[in-house]
Parts: sequence; C-alpha cells; structure tokens
Amino acid sequence: QVQVVESGGGLVQPGGSLRLSCVTSGFIFSDYDMSWYRQAPGKERELVAVIDTSGGSATYADSVKDQFTISTDNAKNTVYLQMNSLKPEDTAVYYCKARLRWSLSTLYWGQGTQVTVSS
Repeated sequence: QVQVVESGGGLVQPGGSLRLSCVTSGFIFSDYDMSWYRQAPGKERELVAVIDTSGGSATYADSVKDQFTISTDNAKNTVYLQMNSLKPEDTAVYYCKARLRWSLSTLYWGQGTQVTVSS
C-alpha cells in the first residue's frame, strides 16, 4: 500500500522559515523522482522543486531558487523542502509527488499541507 504523507506546514511570518517533510512507503524510494508542488487559491498547481533520489540532482522553479532547498533522506524514504525568507506569495497548499523515473504514468500524490505566510 503506497503512502505519501506531507507535514510541516503552518502559519509563519514573512521572512520566516519552514521545513516540509514528505514520508513515503510502499514503493522503492530510490526508483522515483520526488517533487514538491504548490497551489495557491485560484491558481494552477505549479512545480516548485524536483530531486532525483538516486543521484541527488535537483531542479527548482525560478521563483524559489536560492530560497527553497529540496533534499532527501533515502534511509527514511523521506523528502524535505526547506523554505527560507518566506513571502506572502508563498502561501499555498504544498503537495509531494512521487514519479517512477521510467514511467510517466506511475505517480503518487500526497494530500497536501497548508503553508500560510502572513503577519
């Protein structure tokens, strides 16, 4: 049974930091690329960052480069998103996605975690 469970969201003031976690089970973690997406109210879901769990290479959306860092702990089948210098426009529901590296159709989503940046 596949599980993808995000946590770590919450309310934070502008300029603050949060670390999101996505704990997975039920599949071979190192065979999957792990991604973070976000969806703000009234907007489409957008890719924030993606990481190759086998080699560690990561790619970021231009809007979060030098602000967010994606990382993994393969021993814990977990992917993280460290978010620094948060701005109100970072407010969104953040989703974790696992996609089998050689199959575009084999993917799993988490339920999302709310991040609200507000004073």
